[in-house]
Amino acid sequence: MYKLKVNNKYDYDLDKNGDGLLINGSSVPADIKQINTTSWHIINNLQSYNVEVISFNSSEKTAEIKVNNNIYTIAAKDQFDILLDKLGLSSLNTAKISEIKAPMPGMVLKVFANEGMEIKKGDNLFILEAMKMENIIKAPADVTVKTVKIKPGDKVEKGQILMQF
Repeated sequence: MYKLKVNNKYDYDLDKNGDGLLINGSSVPADIKQINTTSWHIINNLQSYNVEVISFNSSEKTAEIKVNNNIYTIAAKDQFDILLDKLGLSSLNTAKISEIKAPMPGMVLKVFANEGMEIKKGDNLFILEAMKMENIIKAPADVTVKTVKIKPGDKVEKGQILMQF
């Protein structure tokens, strides 16, 4: 079972019923033929639809599809996402972080982030040299830099607070 939200406006319950589909509990006797990996042709209630997947993000369970030249944004939740919502645990998926500590002793070679910068998850924060290896430390979540406590050339110890968010 999936819960779909289309264009952040319309909600649908989607389920498989053998070879058919159930949408909001009603059986849909559509004729669905896959044309290629991203395109389908659907006939339902004597109406023809050309459907194409424009983009798909499996980790966020979102997609953009084009149906007869109209673009729709879809967000899906499976039974596990629904259960996490019911238990109040869905917000645990987003990382909450207030600081970054040195993962090892070493020397700061370069700092990419400045105070006040908005950083996206995975962006480079700084380069830390340890045991003759350069380690690029990346942002673990989307954050805004509050304080930068390091500069190039600084020697740091393991566990030392280097940035605050």
